[in-house]
Amino acid sequence: MDAPFYKYGLFGYETSLVVAFVIGILFGFILERAGFGSSIKLAMQFYLRDMTVLKVMFTAIVTAMVGLLYLNLADVLDLSLVYLNPTFLYPQLLGGVIMGVGFVVGGYCPGTSLVASATGKIDGMFYVLGALLGMFIYGEAYPLFADFATSGAMGRYTLSDWLGVRPGVVAFGVILMALGMFWGAEFLEKKFGVPAETEPEKPEIPANGATAFTTPSIEKLKV
Repeated sequence: MDAPFYKYGLFGYETSLVVAFVIGILFGFILERAGFGSSIKLAMQFYLRDMTVLKVMFTAIVTAMVGLLYLNLADVLDLSLVYLNPTFLYPQLLGGVIMGVGFVVGGYCPGTSLVASATGKIDGMFYVLGALLGMFIYGEAYPLFADFATSGAMGRYTLSDWLGVRPGVVAFGVILMALGMFWGAEFLEKKFGVPAETEPEKPEIPANGATAFTTPSIEKLKV
């Protein structure tokens, strides 16, 4: 096996930082090109009006999962050397709920808020500041809830471990689930999505040189 490259000593720590930086730049570029630098587009996911987030993320999950699985089967990648965050069931469940609420209210997750900030969006900058403040408070108050933060410890735990089946079976199930979710997303967008004619109209420039902006009527915005 040859991968992960860093674990097998094919390059050093400094090179790994450069590789991570380049991957991060590419990841941020792709997020912005996918429209994930807009809190409106991201929040519309939770109102079932624009399911781009689900489609893109599920595509990324399936691509990475299938790629890792086949690289492991081909003896190119040693999955046991791929780092997985250890499972702490109860604090991670609570953290997921808190992040979900923050995603709906603020319209960003941590990664997309950085993308928005990089493109000069004020709401993204305030979101990042809030995240930094939250991390500071968490660090200072950690001794108060240290026991809870490490509760439900399960170590390195995967879906295949939980279900007691081979990783390939889990991968097949996730692919079927993704196909079902893609179909469901298309159905929901057709039912609840914003019609194209409700998009804001382009500004009109009168003959006298003044700029007048037109907006869609309230009736058009009704779904």
